[in-house]
Order: sequence, then structure tokens, then C-alpha cells
Amino acid sequence: MTFQIAILGASGYTGAELVRLIATHPDMTVAALSADRKAGMSMAQVFPFLRHLDLPALQKIEDIDFSRIDLCFCALPHGTSQAVIDTLPRNLKIVDLSAGFRLRDPQAYLKWYGEPHIHPHLQAEAVYGLTEFYRTQIAAARLVAGTGCNAATGQFALRPLIAAGVIDLDTIVIDLKAGVSGAGRAPKENLLHAELSGGTHTYSAGGKHRHLGEFDQEFSAIAGRPVLVQFTPHLLPMNRGILATVYVHGDPARVHQTLSDAYATEPFLQVLPYGSLPSTRDIAGSNFCHIGVTPDRIAGRAIVVAVLDNLNKGSSGQALQNANLMLGLPETTGLLLAPIFP
Repeated sequence: MTFQIAILGASGYTGAELVRLIATHPDMTVAALSADRKAGMSMAQVFPFLRHLDLPALQKIEDIDFSRIDLCFCALPHGTSQAVIDTLPRNLKIVDLSAGFRLRDPQAYLKWYGEPHIHPHLQAEAVYGLTEFYRTQIAAARLVAGTGCNAATGQFALRPLIAAGVIDLDTIVIDLKAGVSGAGRAPKENLLHAELSGGTHTYSAGGKHRHLGEFDQEFSAIAGRPVLVQFTPHLLPMNRGILATVYVHGDPARVHQTLSDAYATEPFLQVLPYGSLPSTRDIAGSNFCHIGVTPDRIAGRAIVVAVLDNLNKGSSGQALQNANLMLGLPETTGLLLAPIFP
């Protein structure tokens, strides 16, 4: 059986990445694509790198016949996504890539996004989409909320360590560097080449970044008590990739062993040999996350480094991994492409 797929918001980076991945998926075909301002255009016009594919033209969401769609990816802004998903058929499986449904507590959503959630009944239904930790729930879900790309990177580095109790929960520091595509495709002055190239800068420092809501939610649930991490993101002049350097108090060898044991059977999470650290160049364009551990010069402290592609494992690849589970397909289908190098 070939599943019919719709992608809403296909003119953005994550939408294009979904098309690229599904193009070689043996059990899915792209049946509908939406882009409100670019409705009527072809994907080849919007993304010339996809011109070799036979794809439907972009159209407005209200013109899509969802009766023939098995699963829908929503790659829309979080406010738009909430409104649109509420109008979709109740029997339609949905993977949302926005921030619209990541936080379970409506008050937490209000705190981090500055506005009330417009459809809390959907928020209550949504399953958090960090695949490796919510497989059973995702497989049975109608609506899955994809994680933030920064949040996914930090969680892969820390969740097993928090669960195993091998680190101090009150001294966790996450120093994260992200590629510019994580900011989306909409024109922004600070993302102009002349503003961005040749340098880097910190943003949303001091506890202002919205992905902290996900860290608070997930880490506190694992620990059974509040866990507040220190998190500072930086924007780098590269297109793809996230590198999170995580500083923890704990025995470095035990930290490495805990991560190695936790991810020993995971197809996309790879822990490097002790003392080796990963690079974003080794995961570009792929659904893999590489994790390394090295001891700090101060005894009893460890440095954990996690890297992933923000558009793939951090967003569209993760979304496809979840969709595979929701449709009863092998989780890795269409996602074992090797990284792009150089």
C-alpha cells in the first residue's frame, strides 16, 4: 500500500526537506502541497533543486481534498497550525512541525509564547514527538507534536543521564550553536548575508528561549521534580546543523557508559568512543545524531557534545520517523540516507 501524503507549508525549509525525504520513500507519495502565498506555483519554481520530481502544484489549504489523504504534515507557524489543524478531518493522522502542541500545560504555553493556546483540546490530545522516547504513544496517536530542534539536541544528550541519576540536576549547562536555517525562510534583517556572515552571535540568552519550555517539561517529568537547565543558544553562519555542548557534574566514564547503554539499539543515535567528539559536518543532510563524551580537566565533571541536522533529525526527519510509526511502517523507512560530505 502506498500512503497518500499532504504537506502544508511546503514552501518553507522543513516542507522542502519533507519532499526530499518522501521522494525516495517506498511507501509514501506526495499527493498534495500547500503554500498560501505561492498557491498555483510549482515546487520547481519555488525550489529548483526539486525540479526532477513529479509533484503536485502548490495550492491553498482549503482547496485540498483531504478525503484521499492518509497523513498530513503541518509545516506552518505555530499559531496558524493550531487554527488549521482544528479544521482538518478527525480521522486524518497529523504530524505537526510547529511549536503549537509541544507543551502539555496551557499555562506553560502562555508563558513561553505570550498568548493563550486557541485549541487546548487538541493540545491535550497531542503526543510529544521525540520518537526514541515516545514510540508507543506515537504509534497510537492521531496528532503528534514535533519537538524543537534545539530541544531535541539537548534532550538526546541528557535524558538517559537524568533518568539514571548519574549527574547533578542543578548544575546542567547547555551551550548550543545552530545553523541559520533553523530561523526559517521568511526574510529577516538579522539573517541577511552581510549581517550574519563572518561572525556569530548569542540570542535569547538568560532564559528567554522558547525551547526552555520543552526542557522544563521533559526533564522535570523524568526527574520527578523541577529541573531548570542553563541554556544559551548561538547563531552560526552555516546553513544546517546544531552542536550542543553540555556541561554536567558526574563521573565522565559513567556518563559515557550510561549514554552508550541507552542508545545501543537506536538506529539514529550513535554514541562515539569515549573521548571522541562529533562534528556537524558528519551528520549534514541525515537523520543521525552523534553524541560524544570527554572528561573535563576538573575531576567529577564531564562534557557531552551532541550534533544533529536541524532540518532533518531536528524537524522533518523526525517528523517522517514519527509518521512511519503512525502508519505501521518500519521506523527507519526512507531515513537511512548517508550524511552529505563534504
